[in-house]
Amino acid sequence: MPRRSPYSALFALPGVARLFAIAFVARLPQAMTGVVLTLHVVRTLHRGYGEAGLVTAVMTVGMAIGAPWRGRLVDRLGLRRAVAPSVVVASLVWFTAPHLPYQALLVAVFVGGAYAVPAFSVTRQSLSVIVPVRQQQTAFAADSVFVELSFMVSPLVGVWLATSVSTTVALTTTAVVTVVGGLLLAWANPPTRSPRATPVDEHAHQGGVRGLVTPGIVVVLLAGVAAAFILVGTDVSLVAALNEAGRAQDLGWMVALWCLGSVVGGVVYGMRARGVPPLVLVAILGAATVPAAFADGQPWLALAVVLAGVPCAASLSAINAALVRQVPEHRRGEVMGWSGATSTAGNALGAPLVGLVLDHGRPGAGFLTAACVGGAVALTGLVVQRVVRARRGDAAGGDAAGADEPVATAANVS
Repeated sequence: MPRRSPYSALFALPGVARLFAIAFVARLPQAMTGVVLTLHVVRTLHRGYGEAGLVTAVMTVGMAIGAPWRGRLVDRLGLRRAVAPSVVVASLVWFTAPHLPYQALLVAVFVGGAYAVPAFSVTRQSLSVIVPVRQQQTAFAADSVFVELSFMVSPLVGVWLATSVSTTVALTTTAVVTVVGGLLLAWANPPTRSPRATPVDEHAHQGGVRGLVTPGIVVVLLAGVAAAFILVGTDVSLVAALNEAGRAQDLGWMVALWCLGSVVGGVVYGMRARGVPPLVLVAILGAATVPAAFADGQPWLALAVVLAGVPCAASLSAINAALVRQVPEHRRGEVMGWSGATSTAGNALGAPLVGLVLDHGRPGAGFLTAACVGGAVALTGLVVQRVVRARRGDAAGGDAAGADEPVATAANVS
């Protein structure tokens, strides 16, 4: 009898297919909002791109601040009670946003970001519960693939609505999908805690970041910052390259090719028997981005972005798998929130730095900056990690970068 593939075995597990389907819908608004807001500010409010960028930045800051707090609420109160305020507040924000003046919009998007439905973190937290440890590498790889698919579909739909109908309709659609996605999550109520988990008293939830700031977790979060830096730098550089070539209209399918490379890489990574430490994958991500800096002509650039995308989903899935293995189950929502916040920090650092390089050089310099800075951070982390381990002389001390051996926590018995 032929052996089942890792993915068929994964989707045969109870609740997994439904979780991915609901998560795909719930994630669509966050993948759509940035580009729709930019078009709304420029086309409907008749403001500049700088002011549009400020709106997106304010929303991102709100998301970075809100993610750890909402993750902690999931840990303390359970999914339904934690998601309900997000559904109410975020839907109100996006239903009213199309009708607000610019200054009021800045306040609204900050609140909307802070109360964004935690679809990304909740999905990963639930996967760590309903999927046995031996299948979690495949599960997180599949999750990263579905994220890529959502970022392929929703911006295209958002841009089409904003340009063919109106930005008001596009933002209202975002509000509707936000409500639908949040209600679906609440209805499904995927488990965020193992039934066999040891009860934790209220005091255990009040430790803030205490217990989360360990060398292993810091290393994984550092990998997240470096990966986000490379990805946002690649994004900005791709826009600059196509603008310089007079082919801005090709941005959609170029991004789709980039995501396609990520999907392929994620699927292949999920079929591996053993994982790869996140910092190693992020270093590979940086190296894979370098050819885009030297691509001469659009066909070569298209091939380069496919190559640059291949390690993307694998890197993100390894980061998430490493995090859930290094914290006790009752802190996973919070650490997933911190993961989102550190990725936001990588975006916030990468976009302006690479943008500054692009202002004074050619697009290739932007790709190279993203690759070298992010890759250097990952390599530095690996060197520091090796030095620390050598000094401790603890060859059996576990893989702080999140390789294959899980940390012994309650959830690993799921």
